[in-house]
Amino acid sequence: MKEFLYDWGGANVWLFHAINDIRFEWLDQFMLLGTALGDHNLFIPYLALLTLLALVMVSRPAQDPRLYRLQVTRWMSVFAVFSVAYLLDGLLLGFLKPLLDFPRPPLALPPGTVNIVGTPEYHHSLPSGHSSFAMLVVASLWPVLNRKWRVAGVAFVLWVGISRSSLGAHFPADVLAGFLSSLAVVMLVYVAVHKLVQLAGRRPVDAG
Repeated sequence: MKEFLYDWGGANVWLFHAINDIRFEWLDQFMLLGTALGDHNLFIPYLALLTLLALVMVSRPAQDPRLYRLQVTRWMSVFAVFSVAYLLDGLLLGFLKPLLDFPRPPLALPPGTVNIVGTPEYHHSLPSGHSSFAMLVVASLWPVLNRKWRVAGVAFVLWVGISRSSLGAHFPADVLAGFLSSLAVVMLVYVAVHKLVQLAGRRPVDAG
């Protein structure tokens, strides 16, 4: 099962080397920046930026009050999804990483075959936490992004994911697992929040 789902018949290691073997100084700096932006410890700064963006977007009410309420509801849902999914995703990663305890490239591959940039890590490879957080950010924001920002969001997620292999920290399978696990969490939370919003909207108002 592992050979099929994780090793991909050798393609996982081959793709890792195809990314990790490309070396330029400027590329290393670019990948280090991508990894830095995918750090889950940036949750609070991202939440602050999201708050600022929401205030700017919602401070200009549409002419139709119903459209304005819809806009406010969407942004409130984004806040809820981003916050709750962050907590659940952290719990999931905290459970899966030590449980699976997959070796990272420097430990799994022969010595001298992995280009490591930054601090080397050896354990808890699956899934990639940086890739998971990058997906969490973009997937949470997806409902309020226009087409251009969605393209930028996809580019950001790929940048962070590729950086993890480029820096020698994760196999592509770890990155893909991080993407999928986070996306699943966001989708589940989004459905739950959407249901709660619908129930709140149907609740009769007390005429008092």
